[in-house]
Amino acid sequence: MAPRRLILEFGMGTSIRRQDYTAAAVRAVRDALWHNSIALAEYYGTDRAEMRIEAEIGVADPDAVDIGAVAAVFPYGEVTVRAVPGGLDVPHPEGGAPSVTANAIVSVSMNGEASA
Repeated sequence: MAPRRLILEFGMGTSIRRQDYTAAAVRAVRDALWHNSIALAEYYGTDRAEMRIEAEIGVADPDAVDIGAVAAVFPYGEVTVRAVPGGLDVPHPEGGAPSVTANAIVSVSMNGEASA
């Protein structure tokens, strides 16, 4: 059976002064997860390690995101992270590094059927 996407969460993170795309991405993922307690593995009678987690991060400079650091936010599951063009860089009126905004979409998929 093909995995079913069961959860889709959205988050936003920023790096106000350091232009740190990784920090903004990590904050966006944490924002997406912050108000959730995902008990899908138990509901499906499987191990948490079998959860398939995909995180897509939108930032103005995708190559500046440390994918490993973002993946490390997730405590379990098969994690895939990719950075894509998106987000927003906001220039400061007085010059210097822009403020960075990252957007995250996190989806969780599982194989199998829910247990009764």
